[in-house]
Amino acid sequence: MWTLRGVNTEYTVAARGDRIDLVAWGPHGVSDGPSPFDFSGKVQYMLPGDVAAVEYAADGQRPFLGADLAVAGSVLTLALADVAFLPDDGLRARFSDPLTGLVVTLRWRFAPGTDVIERWAVVENSGDAPVALSRLGSAGFSVPTPSGATLSYLWGQWAQEFTPASVRLARGRFEIGSAQGVTGHQFSPCLAVENGDAAYGIQLAWTGSWQITADLDVAGLTRVRAGRQLAEGPVTVAPGESVTTPVAAGVYSAEGLGGLAREWHAYERHLAGPRLERTRKVIYNSWEATAFDVTASGQLALADVAASLGVETFVVDDGWFVGRHDDHGGLGDWTPDPAKFPDGFGAFVDAVRAKGLDFGLWVEPEMVNPKSALYAAHPSWVYQSDGRPRTTIRNQYLLNLGRDDVYEFVRETLDALLSTYAISYLKWDFNRPRTEAARNASDVDGAHVRNLYRILDHLRVAHPDVTVEGCAAGGARVDLAMAARTDVLWPSDNTAPLDRLRIQDGFLSAHAPHLMSSWVTDAEGMFDERPRSLAFRFVLACAGVLGIGADITRWSPASLSEAASWVARYKDVREVIQRGVVHRIGGPSERRCAVQYTLGDRVVVLAWNAGGLDGLDRVPARDIRLPLRGLDPRARYRHGTQVYSGSHLMAVGLPVRWTATHDADLIELALI
Repeated sequence: MWTLRGVNTEYTVAARGDRIDLVAWGPHGVSDGPSPFDFSGKVQYMLPGDVAAVEYAADGQRPFLGADLAVAGSVLTLALADVAFLPDDGLRARFSDPLTGLVVTLRWRFAPGTDVIERWAVVENSGDAPVALSRLGSAGFSVPTPSGATLSYLWGQWAQEFTPASVRLARGRFEIGSAQGVTGHQFSPCLAVENGDAAYGIQLAWTGSWQITADLDVAGLTRVRAGRQLAEGPVTVAPGESVTTPVAAGVYSAEGLGGLAREWHAYERHLAGPRLERTRKVIYNSWEATAFDVTASGQLALADVAASLGVETFVVDDGWFVGRHDDHGGLGDWTPDPAKFPDGFGAFVDAVRAKGLDFGLWVEPEMVNPKSALYAAHPSWVYQSDGRPRTTIRNQYLLNLGRDDVYEFVRETLDALLSTYAISYLKWDFNRPRTEAARNASDVDGAHVRNLYRILDHLRVAHPDVTVEGCAAGGARVDLAMAARTDVLWPSDNTAPLDRLRIQDGFLSAHAPHLMSSWVTDAEGMFDERPRSLAFRFVLACAGVLGIGADITRWSPASLSEAASWVARYKDVREVIQRGVVHRIGGPSERRCAVQYTLGDRVVVLAWNAGGLDGLDRVPARDIRLPLRGLDPRARYRHGTQVYSGSHLMAVGLPVRWTATHDADLIELALI
């Protein structure tokens, strides 16, 4: 039996014949007693692996209730060869199958300074013939749920990403995933299992096709499998080769879904490493102001206003390169359009920087338009299925990034842009999923994703001062792997106030605020058209990394003055927002709707009126109270002239009162 320990939790496993089973998962000391996963009685008409809390199982050992690994055309069984406890690197268990020659190495490791356990598998072919893997999971996580399980997840579509949902599973199977070659808008690769007050969370660090499946057996065990979805056929491992699965991350919290969110935030700060200390600057993005109508004079006019508001980085979005007058042409030809920048692109960049602004640029390097010089020169670089007609989405094709020549082209193109011009911010977009891929090619999905990671990792080394924003038609590429390789992520193209409030609430349930890029725009609601003030939009965008995306040349002097004030207020508190401990209070469907950020002695609360008003003061009404968390009950906190005890703020709550003209607020409580 082996126990791994995180900051506050532990994970204990044991060898049971040729299996490694989970013994206990929870707070320190949880393994000191009988395992909740042990079962008595006889296994009827199944194998023991079907009902055991097995950590990783081939289909020969768990044939009926969901295996993690399988090979095409045969049944796979694995024999436990050895287990090693690595003091500085977790646990390693090695299995083998003499018939296929496969050697499978399982890994367990708590990420340093967190309570998130990372698990993955390495599948190596030590035989003399290729082996086709028809199922390639990363890990199985078991949760005791004797009375059924509540499963919480995030679903959506374009412009409606990160919508929280839950299902009560008494018995049976629940599955989410993506077969699009990208994380996807439809589901996020995360799942939570609630068992009373305790919650267990699982996420998968993969930016291609994936699946997470929860099986609840008749004896009350919920087993969650996470791994790649092999949508394009088996992955063939040649003799001497190996394939490593994505990391499946698991975490336990005694504080329910809110506690899980805080654990995920801490983990993503760990993934950021030293880059977490970089100031995530206030940006302006030109897309909603100009769309494809990019000109040097028009962009500089926007930059003038942005600089006057206190913006720190000016980002030119789509439309800056040759052939790009709409979405029908230009992708792949990453050369600045001389007609749009008659004095030269370098002179334009210098002019933006002369205003005291950093310069940023939008790219979509994995894409190509049929109407482009790149496609004319290299039509074979595009995914295609055995001579079938190619499908366009948004009038574009997807480059086969798994090819060495395409990988080199993308890397060299980005290197050239970042080396030639003083670019300090790169918005990397991805506006279509993969619809064609050669079925006879092995691991198309894995090759594309691995080369994506290679390029992003290269940018970190070759251009360490460049901030990278991950975007995919909104939030279709938000996962732990991208959180580790980008500085900020774009949750959605929908920036309307009440719509965005729901999107950001869901985002923060699984991802950290330092990753959440958010803009103030003039967009009207797509799902909720109720108007909200400029203050509401700013407080909303302040909940993560503040940006502005409206046509600010059309704003009134009063709006510009108010905007400058909000930018200044955000800069004063952004360290607390981006790095603080987060407590979500209520939600967009409740009268209470706020987020509390705490960093040391500093407490910042962002609050919004997501509903209506209490009769415009024509009938009796009481203030909405926001119960805060994690304060010192004996301490005293000041907001304006009002002083509160920590006990009052936690037990009774911080009062807010909404009026027709006051629908959001940013409140900083000073410890006195």
